Amino acid sequence: MAALASLMLKSRTGVLGSSPASLLYSVRFASKKSGGSSKNVGGKSPGRRYGFKKQDGNFVHAGNILATQRQLRFHPGAHVGLGNNNTLYALEDGHVKFTKEVYIPAPRSPEAVRIITKLPRGAVLYKTFINVLPVKQEGRFRLVELV
Repeated sequence: MAALASLMLKSRTGVLGSSPASLLYSVRFASKKSGGSSKNVGGKSPGRRYGFKKQDGNFVHAGNILATQRQLRFHPGAHVGLGNNNTLYALEDGHVKFTKEVYIPAPRSPEAVRIITKLPRGAVLYKTFINVLPVKQEGRFRLVELV
């Protein structure tokens, strides 16, 4: 026991009484690197998905997205534009109207060769068109209404 006490005193006095250079070697460093706390908050909600964004009869403003799609499932009708990723959007303010119409492709188009040749004789091909019925603006002046 006395030997253990003398050993502890020697080590303490050696650290306390030693020069500053030897003190640097006896400092204990952390064994674990401190990791920063970063959180990726958000991004947990699902995407909007493909499909209709506005239903039949809804009022839309110019530029509103009507439908998103990968392939041309819904076709642009009156006052509807087609984006480069097949997104349909309104070109005018108005009400959305869905119609099923007979679809006749151009005679020598690749679609005619690919689709029409496989249909039975006398079959009619229908496609869904999305139209926007514009609101009539005749006789209305916004400047006069504001005054």
